[in-house]
Amino acid sequence: MNATILAHGIYRTVPPARAALERYWRHVAEAARWSPLQRTPLDVMLGRWTMDNSPLFVAADLLSRLFSPYDMNPFGDNPLQDILRREIDFSHLADSQIKLFITATNVRTGRGRVFRNNELSADVLLASACLPTLFQAVEIGGEAYWDGGYAGNPTMTPLIRECDSQDTILVQINPIERVGTPRSAREILNRLNEVSFNAVLVKELRMMALLKRMAAPTDGEGARWAGMRVHRISTDMMVELGYSTKFNTEWDFLTMLRNQGRESAQDFLEKHGKDLGHRSTLDFETYLQGV
Repeated sequence: MNATILAHGIYRTVPPARAALERYWRHVAEAARWSPLQRTPLDVMLGRWTMDNSPLFVAADLLSRLFSPYDMNPFGDNPLQDILRREIDFSHLADSQIKLFITATNVRTGRGRVFRNNELSADVLLASACLPTLFQAVEIGGEAYWDGGYAGNPTMTPLIRECDSQDTILVQINPIERVGTPRSAREILNRLNEVSFNAVLVKELRMMALLKRMAAPTDGEGARWAGMRVHRISTDMMVELGYSTKFNTEWDFLTMLRNQGRESAQDFLEKHGKDLGHRSTLDFETYLQGV
């Protein structure tokens, strides 16, 4: 959704991309203002973003283990649908200067489908973020889709096959590594989702590492994979945020995430800005451990 609004904002220029992103997330925060899932007064007072102590969150979390979205939300209502349709004129995305590759997972086949600029719609964006324990599958062209993270997070193939750039910058949201072993049921499920969402990306990075270690191909698609310079922007803060914070849509929390993202990007540029266009800054050897 961020990528689509960015591309739409750059094309339209009014509002510009940054303002369009802020307006979208303000609408999200406003739509959830009266949600029963809120931090407790004590957590607010102590500056904790978690909702682990909210009785309503705990109850909703337990219900999601017993009932499906088809039971809890039989009409499939999703407030994001109206926001997306209001904020984005999808007919203009085909002419955007930015190539978009939005992945959703086909429920029937288990394979990922990559939607490109001229295929995008509010339903495609909702499908790309459809967690099956929270939302009904989104139907597109007679097929049901879930979150694209199950099939590729992100899918690297179109970035390499269809783009001219030899540098790919990954913005890491789901931690690949966590210290310690999860103990509670909630922690285990959260870590299971993180491992699942990162699995395809890790596999593709491992393939790239193998190609770089071997005598790199000189032509064809193999050369594109081996020659791609990969970089990563990440922050330790994402490891510190628990599962329940994913339901926190307070404007102050969203602003904190935005500011943290800007700081992480600035830190990356200061350390590795001069490496762009010259060499990878991602340590590929770590992806070959245990192979």
